[in-house]
Amino acid sequence: MPVTPVLTRRWNTPESWTIDTYRRLDGYVAARTALAGDPDDLIKLIKDSGLRGRGGAGFPTGMKWGFIPQGDGKPHYLVINADEGEPGTCKDAPLMKADPHSLVEGIIIASYAVRANRAFVYLRGELIHAARRMRAAVAEAYEAGFLGRNILGSGFDLDLVVHSGAGAYICGEETALLDSLEGRRGQPRLRPPFPATHGLYASPTVVNNVETIASVPFIVNHGVDWFRSMGRERSPGPKIYSLSGHVTRPGQYEAPMGTTLRELLELAGGVRGGRKLKAWTPGGSSTPMLTADHLDAPLDFEGMQEAGSLLGTAALMIMDETTDMLKVVRRLTQFYAHESCGKCTPCREGTSWMVQILSRIERGQGDAEDVDTLVDACDNIFGRAFCALADGATSPIVSGIKYFRDEFIPVSAVTTKPESSKTTPDGAAAGDDAAAAPGAYAGAH
Repeated sequence: MPVTPVLTRRWNTPESWTIDTYRRLDGYVAARTALAGDPDDLIKLIKDSGLRGRGGAGFPTGMKWGFIPQGDGKPHYLVINADEGEPGTCKDAPLMKADPHSLVEGIIIASYAVRANRAFVYLRGELIHAARRMRAAVAEAYEAGFLGRNILGSGFDLDLVVHSGAGAYICGEETALLDSLEGRRGQPRLRPPFPATHGLYASPTVVNNVETIASVPFIVNHGVDWFRSMGRERSPGPKIYSLSGHVTRPGQYEAPMGTTLRELLELAGGVRGGRKLKAWTPGGSSTPMLTADHLDAPLDFEGMQEAGSLLGTAALMIMDETTDMLKVVRRLTQFYAHESCGKCTPCREGTSWMVQILSRIERGQGDAEDVDTLVDACDNIFGRAFCALADGATSPIVSGIKYFRDEFIPVSAVTTKPESSKTTPDGAAAGDDAAAAPGAYAGAH
């Protein structure tokens, strides 16, 4: 499959992270073009391009920019979500390490479009090397006159701050990120109001993903038709796909939106050791798992929905035929139980309960009804929390049971145990009330 790199075209260039290399390869040309034009024309350009958020939700970027009220007398902010904490996701960190100036230039253009004079890059705390590269790039941009006062004589001012978080997965959720950026505990906010009107410091704010903003300079340079020539009609443009797990050559693979896993595996040398594909996630651990039957499903927002999953961050975790799906699901559920901020009862209590049930099944001490109890608990968690962490926590369990139910049924559960021997998640004997309401997980502790 012939692929012409766009977002990754500079990655293999010597010292690709420096401003000299970036400017030699068309860097900051788009910023000059943008600052010489009208901000509203930029918003229309991004709308017409069909660029959609690359952070998971796939919301139209130009539409999000257009939500920012103008002439309201309030400061406007642009916040870049670089809190890459989804298991399997590893696209933003290499982009910031290899080509940080593409993000800086995209920030300048986006800030000008939404009339923001202050921007922030919120990095996950563990991304130390990426943070160093970003801070060095920002310093170079200030020195060259691309940041600060009266950029390129345009009259536009912009200050850019690189902020490292404390490594909490919940801060990948945009409102929790904003709370953390303000110095508070990272917890999701109730919406409405939305960040477009009440975001950072209660002011209009745009929150975009790293890859989304890094795509903007290319659209400004090459135009709408060029961008739409890649990908599919409703999901145009190039995309960075992250392949990890049981694959011969794991790493980042750039391809047009709508590329299939079969095509990506050809680029990556296939499943490791020549084994068969058993399961895979299209967008990180929070997206429902798929199987070898979905090898030819288009990897874009619509294609994954039709297949019964989500594109998410396009983090493809590949699992071969030797994989124990029960262990995979238990480990992923542990992650969500650990990373839950504890604000919402269904998420806080439900994820912990499900870990206990899965662990008990794994030890061979499970009950014949445990699988149904897990599904029922997921049904009571999904859609009942402030943010999508709870929804993501149910995905591995529901999809794992859907495709690999036999691996979740306890070997010892040949017959149903007597009612009196039913157990609570921690293995203690349950009374009549607990047995009568297996889905009442909130009070199980």
